[in-house]
Amino acid sequence: MSSQSSPAFTTALLSGALAGTTVDLSLYPLDTLKTRLQSSSGFLASGGFSGIYRGVGSAIIGSAPGAALFFCTYEYSKSFLAARRQANQITDGGFMREWEAPLEHMLAASLGEVAACAVRVPTEVVKQRAQANQHASSLLALRAILSQHRGIGVSGVWMEMYRGWSVTIMREVPFTVIQFPLWESMKEYRRRKSGKDEIGALESGLFGSVAGAIAAGFTTPLDVLKTRMMLAKEKTAVIPLLREILRTSGPGALFSGILPRILWISAGGAIFLGSYQAVSNALTERRSNIDKSNENRF
Repeated sequence: MSSQSSPAFTTALLSGALAGTTVDLSLYPLDTLKTRLQSSSGFLASGGFSGIYRGVGSAIIGSAPGAALFFCTYEYSKSFLAARRQANQITDGGFMREWEAPLEHMLAASLGEVAACAVRVPTEVVKQRAQANQHASSLLALRAILSQHRGIGVSGVWMEMYRGWSVTIMREVPFTVIQFPLWESMKEYRRRKSGKDEIGALESGLFGSVAGAIAAGFTTPLDVLKTRMMLAKEKTAVIPLLREILRTSGPGALFSGILPRILWISAGGAIFLGSYQAVSNALTERRSNIDKSNENRF
């Protein structure tokens, strides 16, 4: 295990928020094209290449808190699990269990995604309905959902905002289980080769891009299911929806939008994890300098 300590809570919070907002705004057009390719209405009927920033308002509002929630949970969980492993190593006479580190990263990333989905799912519901041309903007999409309270009640509106929660978790957990252990292992390998505790932002971004592209390809079918569920006029369960897609469109439909998804997440991984590393390194260095300054006073 690297000697590098996990970022402090505020460092993870600020780094994650900035990284999430940067990615969502810079790569939003690719996300829109991916959503329209996956829509059951078809690419052209969903808007084609026009209005590719439609629904961006919900992304702006939700990206920062969603990413911040993920990284705060991820870094805290990873630090807790690593400390526990080190304590066990001491009681076992220094016996190393390096194989446990990837499992810790998988669990920490999964917990981070569950936490982030509290913000991400309602944001995605509103955003994708605007992206698929069901509404002219994310604000109108939100109003349309909220206006249903007379017929379905407040609890019904709540369920509508969180439509696709289960399949989103089903998509995000496998995605992070693939991406983050790959990212962490590549960073750890680079640290050992360089002999440095910190990894550079450029290298972190490159590793994040590779790990994200691999994870994106494997989880595209789950992403298609999530998109179809959120865009459907009526609620439907995952298994019936999967059967309907296979019956009407064939297995190939489960990989709709795979190219823009891989491009989006590959570029997003580079920006997201690269900018996260850059801000994290800068804040960690600043905190270290402040600590040294305080020590010198005494």
